[in-house]
Amino acid sequence: MEKKTEKEEKYMKELQDRYIRFDWAIKRLLRQKANFGVLEGFLTVFLGEKITIEEILESEGNQQDADDKFNRVDIKAKNTRGDIILIEIQNTRELYYLERVLYGVAKAITEHLHLGQDYSGVKKVYSISILYFDIGVGTDYLYHGQNQFVGVHTHDHLQVNTKERGAIVKRLPSEIFPEYILVRVNEFDKVAVTPLEEWVRYLKDGIITPETTAPGLEEAREKLCYYSMSPEERYAYDEHLNAIMIQNDVLSTAKLEGREEGLAKGREEGRAEERLETARRMRSDGLSMEMVVRYTGLSEEEINSL
Repeated sequence: MEKKTEKEEKYMKELQDRYIRFDWAIKRLLRQKANFGVLEGFLTVFLGEKITIEEILESEGNQQDADDKFNRVDIKAKNTRGDIILIEIQNTRELYYLERVLYGVAKAITEHLHLGQDYSGVKKVYSISILYFDIGVGTDYLYHGQNQFVGVHTHDHLQVNTKERGAIVKRLPSEIFPEYILVRVNEFDKVAVTPLEEWVRYLKDGIITPETTAPGLEEAREKLCYYSMSPEERYAYDEHLNAIMIQNDVLSTAKLEGREEGLAKGREEGRAEERLETARRMRSDGLSMEMVVRYTGLSEEEINSL
């Protein structure tokens, strides 16, 4: 057996330390019960409490056809409390993204309230969005939104009374209304120290350190290694990455062309305004119409309209 060169050994080491993207893992691996540990660790870190998944529910991203949209992946899970958890990964810009997130949450709520069931059956919904595009202006990489009712004058937080098992229970609206988490992956530029930072570093760069103790990431090191996939799986994964890069290039090119077109139009409008101003001055100085037309390139109709 031939001895590998130093370059080949380095390449093999890079493959062994390379971990597949989270969107691909969600699409192909994390829907299996044997791999729930990775997903549960992710949710535990981002929701700040121990999460155990009971089952993966049907959602728009559950299809695994070749024609799946590669720019968006989603998964819908139910925990042991019966809460619904939506995780969505968006690779490219979408103009009305927040509106679609709101629609997805509302749809999840209505889907799990059976016809004729009273409103006590409404499920708490968590929506987690992992974004690889700049959704807006902000200084943080992680944003959390939650419904609360605060007194306009007293600034206290409203509690509501509900009847459960014959007893009156006080609950905060935040225990009922949906929660939204936006992870702006590209804004992360910290040294990963906490479990949350380690997870975001993995989401951004695919890096998981051997000494990690973050929930879910230890198992991810075992199950999400690029080199552990079969050649067919690696080929499909590489094609997925190529599709994302091509789509981003198309969007970047369109944006650049639009900017250049706008600049060209602006320059043309500026030159036209300069000609009009020159014509105004020439006419006010008493120059003939023939001279104004000759030196500005404007028509007599345009000049007369000044």
